[in-house]
Amino acid sequence: MTAINPLLAATDAPPIPEARAWTRCYAGALGPLVDLSQAAPGAPPPPEMLARLGLAAADPEAARYGDIAGDPALREAYAGAVAALYGGAVAADEVAITAGCNQGFFVAMMALARAAEAVILPTPWYFNHKTTLDMLGIAAVPLPCTEASGFVPDVDAAERLIDRRVRAIVLVTPNNPTGAICPPETIARFAALCRRRGIGLVLDETYRDFLPAAGARPHALFSEPGLRASFIQLYSFSKAYGIPGHRVGAMVADSGTIGEVVKVLDNLQICAPRAPQMVLPWAIGALAAWREAGRVEIAKRGAAFGRMLADVPGWRIDSIGAYFAYVRHPCGDLPAAAVAERLAVERGVLCLPGSYFGPWQEGHVRIAIANVDAATIAGLGPRFVGLGAPR
Repeated sequence: MTAINPLLAATDAPPIPEARAWTRCYAGALGPLVDLSQAAPGAPPPPEMLARLGLAAADPEAARYGDIAGDPALREAYAGAVAALYGGAVAADEVAITAGCNQGFFVAMMALARAAEAVILPTPWYFNHKTTLDMLGIAAVPLPCTEASGFVPDVDAAERLIDRRVRAIVLVTPNNPTGAICPPETIARFAALCRRRGIGLVLDETYRDFLPAAGARPHALFSEPGLRASFIQLYSFSKAYGIPGHRVGAMVADSGTIGEVVKVLDNLQICAPRAPQMVLPWAIGALAAWREAGRVEIAKRGAAFGRMLADVPGWRIDSIGAYFAYVRHPCGDLPAAAVAERLAVERGVLCLPGSYFGPWQEGHVRIAIANVDAATIAGLGPRFVGLGAPR
């Protein structure tokens, strides 16, 4: 084999294919496989958006290169949407459109840290954040979060971890994998800490469209001019608009940071996919009611999961919100991967083990509740009953 960069060779392989391989051993005894593994929208976009995407794909303009930082119409529309939700003014030149939120995170890390420097990641963490840092040679410094604090990271604990290597702190809210939501005051304290210590704050708000209250303002950082240069916000159009395969995300930062980020984007993909960029300026306004209906539906699925698991002895939901439930399993010291594999092979329920999300997570599994409807979730109780300790 060709000599491989040791940093890449040491990076974990994508975990979801490994988990999906377990399902090949499920014989179907309890009915069809129920896939609760990946954070994917459970429904396609509305027909009008699909029609517009088709027309855009057939437009010769969609086959051409676009602006590196994104189509101007989408940058303008998204800047307006951010300002309306968070308060404060956001300019189009403070927005970059990325090929999904994962690319946005990769670009943000390249902008903030060098190899041998470090970034603080609350645990449990989103595994792609960790692997991004690994392949870039940036150390991931774990910030432990537990059920006792509702999996909300502690600002004082984070400050104790800051040393000369640390260049940024990452918050994911609502969180993947726990669903935990950072209160606005906690986010403000993290922003103030990062500004005071001269490091960046990266806010991944991929799931902000699924907060419990309609139109809830997640934080007020955009309306506080003194903090604007201290943080980068990341977003994904995949979940709320039902278009994960189209790969469109967004980054908001001060215009100077965006100017630096463009250097990275030009060397990765030049521009995000053009067809969805041509449709999203319309969709941001036109699909508001559709997105709200989606938020309500996901909340119903979360409530259905809570009711179902409450009747199953031994299992306990330690956190739930947006797309996810983070669940303590009843299998004692059995590794989380073995628990998840048994659920897949014996019960036909595919979820992800807590061990995929960092250290100290062997007691949990992550359930992605967006993938199936509330009726299916309500009927899952018998599949969890009696799993218990290994046979």
